[in-house]
Amino acid sequence: MLPIAKLDLVLRRHEEISARLVEGPDSATFVALSRELADTDDLVAAIRAYHAQGAELAGIDAMLADPALDAEMRDLAESERGEAAARVAEVERSIRLALLPKDAADEKSAILEIRAGTGGDEAALFAGDLFRMYSRYAELHRWKVDVLTISEGTAGGYKEIVAEVVGRGVFARLKFESGVHRVQRVPDTETQGRIHTSAATVAVLPEAEDVDVDINEADLKIDTMRAQGAGGQHVNKTESAIRLTHLPTGLVVFMQEERSQHRNRQKAMAVLRARIFDLQRQKLDSERAADRKAQVGSGDRSERIRTYNFPQGRLTDHRINLTLYKLDKVMIGEALDEVVDALTTEHQAAALAAVEAGG
Repeated sequence: MLPIAKLDLVLRRHEEISARLVEGPDSATFVALSRELADTDDLVAAIRAYHAQGAELAGIDAMLADPALDAEMRDLAESERGEAAARVAEVERSIRLALLPKDAADEKSAILEIRAGTGGDEAALFAGDLFRMYSRYAELHRWKVDVLTISEGTAGGYKEIVAEVVGRGVFARLKFESGVHRVQRVPDTETQGRIHTSAATVAVLPEAEDVDVDINEADLKIDTMRAQGAGGQHVNKTESAIRLTHLPTGLVVFMQEERSQHRNRQKAMAVLRARIFDLQRQKLDSERAADRKAQVGSGDRSERIRTYNFPQGRLTDHRINLTLYKLDKVMIGEALDEVVDALTTEHQAAALAAVEAGG
């Protein structure tokens, strides 16, 4: 059974917000209330549909309870009852999904980290392909991508690239991308047409704000130095590069992309804050052993999550046994939503099963 009293509260709150918006509150309140209203619109629509479908089903049951109903009408009503019951069950499931506890980080922007793994130059090239895929995906969703730090591969691509992806709900869409991505293809340098396997590691961290992570300046070791370019030449003559070491965790962030030391420090702090926030979330997750069973995969970045097979044009996500033969469209971001949607649906189904099993 659905928690009817809770659903009634949602409806009343929705009506209260609508009424307050009509009154014309100040701009800050208007924005906050509008966002809250938008966040509950789908749930409210589902609740209203549930009540309407329930009323229809009750009407059919009342008709079937009438002993004077003729056989032809009874057959028709029984057929309609099956369809109405299926609609009620479908709406009820959507409401249960909407009522699942939300990940507080889902609405946040994210820090995207991609590193070449095993495979040498080919791994760096693949890391570059992954970054372009996510950049195009971000563009399609009208998110902004700002590269924070970059280390180029000797033959192209990246040994490492870290970027900030800014937009509402970025983390919710990208959080299942963390893990080892494996590629199988024939490198351009391969003369005998042999397929090589290489890998890159992706980490997606929710971007943390000051309110999420409080970093004590006394816990930071700050080193400044001259920015270095390829081959060791100086990019500039001032000590604009910065390295932050967070002593309690041992986390180290190096930043040299900007000419300004102040700007490099800002970017380094953003990455450091996200990594500390991620550590805190991982610690919390590990303390919720039962809840981890509801995750898609373990979330361990050493886990191979996906294989990109270029000769066959095939993408396989090993966590949910999903295979798509449209690798070309995935690599330009266009079909990545199909993978993300499937992972999200699986996660929701597992979470819902866990809640129902718990009573």
